[in-house]
Amino acid sequence: MPWFVWLLTAAALGAAEFFTLTLVFGLLAGAALVAAVVAGFGIGILGQLVALGAAAAAGLLIVRPVALRHMAEQPLTREGSDALIGKRAEVMQEVTATRGLIKLSGEEWSARALDESLVIPVGALVDVMEIDGAKAVVYPRELLP
Repeated sequence: MPWFVWLLTAAALGAAEFFTLTLVFGLLAGAALVAAVVAGFGIGILGQLVALGAAAAAGLLIVRPVALRHMAEQPLTREGSDALIGKRAEVMQEVTATRGLIKLSGEEWSARALDESLVIPVGALVDVMEIDGAKAVVYPRELLP
């Protein structure tokens, strides 16, 4: 089998991986590239198939599980507004269910209370529970368990 047929096969498998994102077709495309290299050295069809099978098995049995585990891990650092979740802030203007102002990491942020029945007074310490657009959703520290 000529090496360019293996390259076409690898390209087709690579395109399939692009649309499915399963990590299977991409690894099979890599195995087809290995078969293309073997074919380029003039080794017969049996050697090409053995190379294809060995590369595919190594990819699917070794590389794919490691890649899937790595993709499932959460990043060690949080960036942007996600980094503000869990931080302590001070109330600058009374915080209610709809409005308020806090000082968070040296900046003033619009805020609202997580519990709609709470009114958090000026000077109280709060924890940022989430960021909703440009507003920090907060809960008073003294009420936390």
